[in-house]
Amino acid sequence: MQQSELYFTNSSIILIRFFLFFFNPLQRVHILVLNNYMKLHNLIFIFHFSLLTLFIGCDTLFTSKPETGETFDQTLEGLTRTQKLAFARGDEAFEKTFSVIEGLGPIFVQPSCEGCHNGDGKGHPRTNLKRFQKNDGSQVDTNFTIQYGGAQLQQRSIPGIPPEEIPSQRSAISTRSGPPVFGMGLIEAIDDATILANVDSGDGISGKANFVPAHEMAIPPNVNSYNGKYLGRFGRKSGTPFLLQQVATAYLQDMGITSEFFPQELQHAQLGTMSENIPEPEVSFSTLNDVANYLRMLAPPKRGKITSQIKLGDSLFTAIGCANCHIPKMQTGIHPTIAALSNKQVHLYSDLLLHDMGDELADNFIEGEANGKEWRTTPLWGLRLYAENLGGTAYYLHDGRTNDLKTAILFHGGEAMSARNLFNALSNADKEAVLAFLRSL
Repeated sequence: MQQSELYFTNSSIILIRFFLFFFNPLQRVHILVLNNYMKLHNLIFIFHFSLLTLFIGCDTLFTSKPETGETFDQTLEGLTRTQKLAFARGDEAFEKTFSVIEGLGPIFVQPSCEGCHNGDGKGHPRTNLKRFQKNDGSQVDTNFTIQYGGAQLQQRSIPGIPPEEIPSQRSAISTRSGPPVFGMGLIEAIDDATILANVDSGDGISGKANFVPAHEMAIPPNVNSYNGKYLGRFGRKSGTPFLLQQVATAYLQDMGITSEFFPQELQHAQLGTMSENIPEPEVSFSTLNDVANYLRMLAPPKRGKITSQIKLGDSLFTAIGCANCHIPKMQTGIHPTIAALSNKQVHLYSDLLLHDMGDELADNFIEGEANGKEWRTTPLWGLRLYAENLGGTAYYLHDGRTNDLKTAILFHGGEAMSARNLFNALSNADKEAVLAFLRSL
């Protein structure tokens, strides 16, 4: 039925109902009949419209499963059934949003892991976290850190509790976006020797390892110790050596959730250490382990389509020196429990070492052996999906300060100054080739 016919029919029925109301002694019966007729009439119209939409517009009504390697939340290939079940448990825990009665806070940054790592990718700048400290350029004032509830700022709080504030006496504030969490198992499975082989390689790039303390509950068997410290590889400054420790620290520092690793609540600068009427620990060791295994088994995305322009950009990326720090690939060793992580080529485009990145990117924050200008080389894998995962706009660098990839390159200083200048000297076509290559990763 055409729209004009439908309008005429409905208008006619309204006039008839009006007439019957005043003149027909059986008006209620007639009105009931007409009401039912109108309902049936409209249902028939809706049914026909739905059929038309179903057969013409299926592509917009239904979605298909993403292709392998096109999202950040897919599993490694070759997992056992038991490992897939552990992955599913960890996925559920990673997505869980904590409430106050479950132990959230009293001060916190986000109520869930996904709050900082949406879709297992890089965090949006609006979810950036801040860390603060007082240092003299080489040594951190640990008493200041304890007194003022540092180093991480918990800018949110549960009802009745004031959030933390950054004290005016601090000398450094470090603003950071949540990094992508895919591929972390592959990073953890790279042998120390493979990473350390690129320290001070003699090419003018002085990559530095960050040897940091480890929580005794997180130390795997048969790992190398360096005077009681371990090779850091996770975090913006490689401040954490092991994935399980990274998870337990995030539960406490980001969500205020205690565990066997960290059974005490966070220190509040104004109120001291607060207690809740909730049994400690607030999350079990098995849940921490599930989340750690979930992160271990997340696969990195695949490369995009490789064109002649992208091949040119790849060669230029190496020629101007970017690949000296953003090493295209490394090899994993033997993983003791997950065979899918063993002897794999890891195309992460990072050396996982610290580098002086100059004044423009400096945060003056000391973390382990990393000084205020040093950052771990950020892996570049997954760049092509950043915009899709962040609602249409990609954000780059450790704090997401720019959504322009060329601008991100031009922020590089310090050890990267030479590569930046060589990039800047390229022709416009060659610059676009380098950018196209990066957007294909």
